[in-house]
Amino acid sequence: MDTEASMQPSTTPRSRALATEAVHAGRDDLAALGLHAPPIDLSTTYPSYDSRGEAERIDTFATTGARLDGPPVYARLDNPTTARFETALARLEGTESAVSFASGMAALTAVLLARASMGLRHVIAVRPLYGCSDHLLGAGLLGTEVTWTDPAGIAEAIRPDTGLVVVETPANPTLAEVDIRAIAHSCGSVPLLVDNTFATPVLQRPVEHGARIVLHSATKYLGGHGDVMGGVVACDEEFAARLRQVRFATGGVLHPMAGYLLLRGLSTLPVRVRAASASAAELSRRLAADPRIARVHYPAVGGAMVSFEVYGDPHRVISAVRLITPAVSLGSVDTLIQHPASISHRIVDEGDRQASGVGDRLLRMSVGLEEVEDLWADLCQALSDPPARTAAGNVPESRPAGR
Repeated sequence: MDTEASMQPSTTPRSRALATEAVHAGRDDLAALGLHAPPIDLSTTYPSYDSRGEAERIDTFATTGARLDGPPVYARLDNPTTARFETALARLEGTESAVSFASGMAALTAVLLARASMGLRHVIAVRPLYGCSDHLLGAGLLGTEVTWTDPAGIAEAIRPDTGLVVVETPANPTLAEVDIRAIAHSCGSVPLLVDNTFATPVLQRPVEHGARIVLHSATKYLGGHGDVMGGVVACDEEFAARLRQVRFATGGVLHPMAGYLLLRGLSTLPVRVRAASASAAELSRRLAADPRIARVHYPAVGGAMVSFEVYGDPHRVISAVRLITPAVSLGSVDTLIQHPASISHRIVDEGDRQASGVGDRLLRMSVGLEEVEDLWADLCQALSDPPARTAAGNVPESRPAGR
């Protein structure tokens, strides 16, 4: 028996639990390199003394979009650090490959351009979607044409030039859910793209239900700390190759430092999502029983997002929170709240926004890792009616009780 060989780590690990993959995917080669933490490669260019060989490799990439064998050439083609993040995310989503971008919107743009380059400019989409995704599709900025429909109308809306069906589940910001498997069946041969930003692979893996493309705004839960921006598409290798060609041509690359932070973020993703989801479920239960709340939205799949409609002025709630941060974005370790009609979905036509359930009294909250009782106390004081004013218009001075 070759003892030395038997001690070497396997290059093709057996199927592992998601929590284990989150820690180890993209890092399987580190021990053999004598490293524990993944290295950060900040090079924009790399030396090569074989210009003919380099030309052949670049020609191969231009033709196939496949990752180059051998050392890197230029950071716009590929980067070893971001490649580790892509490998890890593909493992978590259960896809062959993943391709990273500078932001979630850059990732969606690349998907649309890749399909359009094949003469497939028609997109079918189900509202609600993230407001900027809605705008990108509806404004025709990339030469695409969109048909908005409900899930039941997808099959009828498909045309010969339909290149994509787009859904977001749970949706931003209403947390509406769709049956991915049923929609994938309706798509037939047309690829279904699922924006999985809110659920993350911790709560659902869309490819297991028939989706062919999975999109993440990696800025959110994958990074998880509000300090990195990125986007990523998980898919099969054939489509990934085309996305790499689009990324090279358009330049929407993920910076290696962002790739490093995103890989680090993945290692705690299951722990963060499950802990925040437990708090979000409890807050949704309390909000549903609160007479100041008209309606609560919390998805069946779970998650750390809660949306709720207030009877009072939503802008007052935004201005009154003290522990919770009133800010755009989501998925951070701290709790954030925003008013979608004013911010994330302001760019969407008001009629379309209202029809998709994004009303003027809706608030969206991304629950973080704080103690749930502290979050509830902050929500309660922010939801409370303002103090009564005297005839002179002043707020009466408060005095310590019992004194």
